[in-house]
Amino acid sequence: MDASTVESAGPARPSHGLSVLDLAVVAEGSGIGRALEESIELARAVETLGYRRFWVAEHHNMPGIASSATAVLIGHIAAATTSIRVGSGGIMLPNHAPLLVAEQFGTLEALHPGRIDLGIGRAPGTDQVTALALRRSSEALNADDFPQQLGELRAFFTGGFPDTHPFRSITAVPGFGDQPELWLLGSSGFSAQLAGLLGLPFSFAHHFSAGNTLPALELYRSSFRPSAALAEPHAMVAVSVICADTDERAQWLAGPSRLAFVRLRSGRPGRLPSPQEAADHDYSPSERLILDSRTRGQIVGDPETVRVGLEALRRETQADELMITAMIHDYRDRVRSYELVADIVGQAAA
Repeated sequence: MDASTVESAGPARPSHGLSVLDLAVVAEGSGIGRALEESIELARAVETLGYRRFWVAEHHNMPGIASSATAVLIGHIAAATTSIRVGSGGIMLPNHAPLLVAEQFGTLEALHPGRIDLGIGRAPGTDQVTALALRRSSEALNADDFPQQLGELRAFFTGGFPDTHPFRSITAVPGFGDQPELWLLGSSGFSAQLAGLLGLPFSFAHHFSAGNTLPALELYRSSFRPSAALAEPHAMVAVSVICADTDERAQWLAGPSRLAFVRLRSGRPGRLPSPQEAADHDYSPSERLILDSRTRGQIVGDPETVRVGLEALRRETQADELMITAMIHDYRDRVRSYELVADIVGQAAA
């Protein structure tokens, strides 16, 4: 049986899809343990607000992000919640052996059946030196074998290796028979086209690659071939949204994520600064260029501003689901932002 012919059931199509992408943000003045606790607490909070999915992202060598051991964190979040789907946004497959990913996520699916998403990306999720430390060789760092790795991963879940394949005798335990819902993630056209050709759901990183969103979605839909997973394309768009009671308050809360992004792009990653530190920062002309690229993909404001922004994004992209991320320094403000967005979407649906 070929690996491409068997897949878990594709995502249902709700009247409105709203999910959360979290990075277990380590705020200045806090610590890693607290960041991880807040990620788990946030998952509980948004579950009660009706959010559909809660994904955490794999990043490495970034002092402000604590979700590097993504599968471990997913296990804790799934155990602390009851109904929300929990997954990766994503696992960077070139950093891992496909068999290991199948065993990890097969374990999660076996423990939490029907609630685990496996979002797969092909970027390193870090700088080149750290990627080398993860992959252990320059050959692995330079290899362009993502489609082959993805095929192996799917085959470990389904037992779909051909008779002549060297891995035919291997059974992923757990893994085989316990496949989570599989997504491809991307910020350009490569994964968009691959997801379409394989008939898989696709999630686009609009929050840091806004200029590529529409071309990638068009490529995904035009390349789509029906599969056992999906009869038609299913696209999700991840977007940075920060909502507060007033536009001024929302812009104040958005300052830290913008400064953190500028520092990251300038090779100076750190913990998420406070709103006051961000407000006091004097941006250089080159930093302002970086900042402009960041704000292009953000929706920031009071409930009405955010409502208009989300409706425009959904209309423009024709996304089946939206996944929002909010890098906000104070946990209470973070939860409040998700509460306001849930109210906006709920009212629109009604």
